[in-house]
Amino acid sequence: MSFNKPLFAALLAGSAAVSPLAFATNGYFAHGYGIKSLGMAGVGYALPQDALAAATNPAGTALVGDRLDLGVTYFKPDRSVEIHGAGAPGANGQYDGNDTDAFLIPEFGYTRQLDERLAFGLAVYGNGGMNTDYQRNPFAAYGSTGDAGVDLTQVFVTPSLAWRLNERHSFGIGLNYAYQRFEARGLSAFASKDPRFQMSESPEHVSNNGHDHSDGWGLRLGWNGQLTDTLTVGVAWSSKIKTGKFERYEGLFADHGSFDIPENYGIGLAWRATERLTLAADVQQIDYSDVKSISNPVSVLFSGHLLGSEDGPNFGWEDIRVYKLGASYAVSPQLTLRGGYSWADQALDKGETFFNTLAPGVVREHLTLGATWAPEADHEISVFYAHAFSEELKGRNSIPQQFGGGEVDLKMQQDSFGIAYAWKL
Repeated sequence: MSFNKPLFAALLAGSAAVSPLAFATNGYFAHGYGIKSLGMAGVGYALPQDALAAATNPAGTALVGDRLDLGVTYFKPDRSVEIHGAGAPGANGQYDGNDTDAFLIPEFGYTRQLDERLAFGLAVYGNGGMNTDYQRNPFAAYGSTGDAGVDLTQVFVTPSLAWRLNERHSFGIGLNYAYQRFEARGLSAFASKDPRFQMSESPEHVSNNGHDHSDGWGLRLGWNGQLTDTLTVGVAWSSKIKTGKFERYEGLFADHGSFDIPENYGIGLAWRATERLTLAADVQQIDYSDVKSISNPVSVLFSGHLLGSEDGPNFGWEDIRVYKLGASYAVSPQLTLRGGYSWADQALDKGETFFNTLAPGVVREHLTLGATWAPEADHEISVFYAHAFSEELKGRNSIPQQFGGGEVDLKMQQDSFGIAYAWKL
C-alpha cells in the first residue's frame, strides 16, 4: 500500500478539527479511544489493540505492530432540563437541548516498528467536548434572547514513541497537541452592561460571538508490563494542557477566557483467562478541579468574582474516578466479540445545575458491545455500540436567590455506534 503518510495524517487532523464533534460522557471526556477499546467500555491501559493505543497509553505503540486504522463514530446524545419552583415568571417548564441531535466523530491511527525495539505512532481522535442546542432558551425568563447552547470540541493529535526494554516491558511517550473550538449562544442575561446588574468583567465577550479557537501541548507517559504469562499491567499519565484563551469569550470563562484540559491518569490490568478469552479492567482519574473554568462554583459570583475574572464562576465540576470492565472472546481466527461496562463518579454537584444547563454531562454508566471481523489476515473491520444509561441529577438550592430561586434538574442519555477499517502493513 503506497500513500503520502504525512499528507494523509494532516488531512485527517484537519477534517477532525472542522467536523461537528461532541462528547459528554465521563464529564466531557470520551469513555474510550479506538473502536476496539470502545467496544470494551474504553479499557486500554494494559490492553493495546490498534493504532489508537497511544490515546490511552503510548507504551502500547510498540505492541500492536505495523497498522493503519480509520474509523468513525455516530454519536447521539439526548439532553434535557426541567426548571421548577422558579421565582422568575415564565422560567418553569421542560427544555429540550437536542435541536442538533447527532454528530460524527472520526479517528485515525498509524503505527510503525522502526526496529526490533523502537516504534512510532500517530493518533488523531476526539478527546472530548460538550454540545447543547436549546431552541427554547432556558434563560429567557432571566433576560436572554434567541436560542441557547454551547459547542465545545477537543481534538487531539498524539505522535508517540515506544521502546521495548525486553519481551515483557515497554515504555512510551506521547506529545498531545490539543485543538479546541468553542461557541456560546443565548446568554445575554449574563452580559448586562448596567453597573447595577453587571455579572461579567467583559459583557461583550459572553455570548453570540461565533466560534473561537485555542490550542496547546501536553505530555503523556506510559508503561506496559507483562507480569506473568497471562497477566499484564499498564499505567499512563497525561499532563494538564495549558491552552490559549478563548478571547471571544473572555467575559464568560474564569481567568479571562482560559479553558485548560485537566490532568488525567490511570492503571489497568489485562488477564488472558484462556486462549480465547481476555478480561481487562481500568481505573481512570480526571482532575477537573484543577481547571478554574470547569471547577469554580457559580456562588462566587455573589462574593465579588464576576464572570471572566481570574476566579470567576463557572460549572462547579469535581474530580471523578472512572471504573471500566471489558471482555474479549475470539470465536475464531476471523471473529472476535467484545463487551464492557463502566461507571463513574458524578462530576456535577446538585447545587450547580443552573449554570450546567449549558453542559449537562451527568451520565455515569455505559454498556458496550463490539466485534472484529478479519476476512483476510491483513484486513479488519471492527464495530461497537455503546449506551450511556439515562441519568437525572435533581438540583438542590440550584437557582441562586438573586435569580429568584427554584430548581434545575438535568437529564441525559446517549447512544453511539462506530465502525473502523484496519490494514496490517
